[in-house]
Amino acid sequence: MMRSINLSLQATIGFLFIIHLLSVNFVYAGAKQTINIAYLTQEQKVPPPLSNLDAFIKDKGVLGAALATDDNNTTGQFTGQQFVLKKVIVPLDGNVIDTFNKAIGDQYPYVVVNLPSDAINSIADLPSAKQKLLFDVATIDDVLRNEQCRNNVLHLLPNRAMRADALAQYMMKKRWNKWFLVIGATEEDRLFADALRRAAKRFGMKIVEEKTWEHTYDARRTAQSDVAVFTQVDDYDVLVVADEQGRFGEYLEYRTWNARPVIGTQGLIATAWHRTHEQWGSVQIQTRFKEQAGRWMEEPDYAAYLAVRAIGEAATRTQSNDVNRLKDYMLSDAFALQGYKGNPLSFRPWDGQLRQPVLLAAPRSLVAVAPIEGFLHPKTELDTLGYDQSESTCKWSK
Repeated sequence: MMRSINLSLQATIGFLFIIHLLSVNFVYAGAKQTINIAYLTQEQKVPPPLSNLDAFIKDKGVLGAALATDDNNTTGQFTGQQFVLKKVIVPLDGNVIDTFNKAIGDQYPYVVVNLPSDAINSIADLPSAKQKLLFDVATIDDVLRNEQCRNNVLHLLPNRAMRADALAQYMMKKRWNKWFLVIGATEEDRLFADALRRAAKRFGMKIVEEKTWEHTYDARRTAQSDVAVFTQVDDYDVLVVADEQGRFGEYLEYRTWNARPVIGTQGLIATAWHRTHEQWGSVQIQTRFKEQAGRWMEEPDYAAYLAVRAIGEAATRTQSNDVNRLKDYMLSDAFALQGYKGNPLSFRPWDGQLRQPVLLAAPRSLVAVAPIEGFLHPKTELDTLGYDQSESTCKWSK
């Protein structure tokens, strides 16, 4: 008799539990919490081809954001949340500010911004953007993380200082301490050269020679004579090149007067993402992205993916879609984002820069991942790359 009563009670409890689960799922299905995200970019003019090997890719970034939205919504099926991505692409001759004000509106508190440096702060300073959280997935400028930082902008790509520090750490490990620095003619090249000088001083490298490239960009003449003559300098361990547009750096390898490796913007490069990266589950996302996009994932794709995933991670953990609550969580010690690079990623609360390992890659192989083993920090080794809190000139708080 007692046994039958117990069985009946267990059946009743089980039935009630099933009814509870069904009711919870019904509530989620009927009233999901919505997180609206806008992706803002502008059409680009196709630049003159520097090489026939690399075709111009016009949709860098947006496909990464779309993939992350799918991942967020997979989790959202269990948390009662729905992530909506609105793509806003400004025409080539369009006005970015007008489009932001008209197309984004109050409905989208999170905006993934894939625009040049001069547009980031112009948007961040708009009255309509003050209560939004912007995710910069395009720039690497140190100044945007320092004196020109904005407290409503988070930066996803490693800045120039992080990249230069990653290279310097590996050079220190190899004991290639004497550098020959070659700088291009553009402002971006000069900015990267500044970051390289800072890294050299920080890690005990010696720049034995420094030159600005002022020769032709014609490949035939460069290959035949210019490089050999240009690189006849005092002895050095490694040639460090600052050529962000790729106008001459590719011609330096195997053509220098002395047999020396090339690093910087060509040769061994420091990057957030690379197609040769296969560790820590990265093959899975590389494969998924390539199946969706028909090409390899590029840095802006990876940055946009991380931006949308960061929103998803914060929304899932806080069970909220409130922009201030999510921002506070993202800047807290509790936030940890899977980035397929071994260590969990997090935002620096003093400048909004995403902490992350930096890949050191040759064209067809991954050479190392910085921070290099042996470089220590009281909080996290990731802060040995770029501007630590004591070095930062950013004056914003969360």
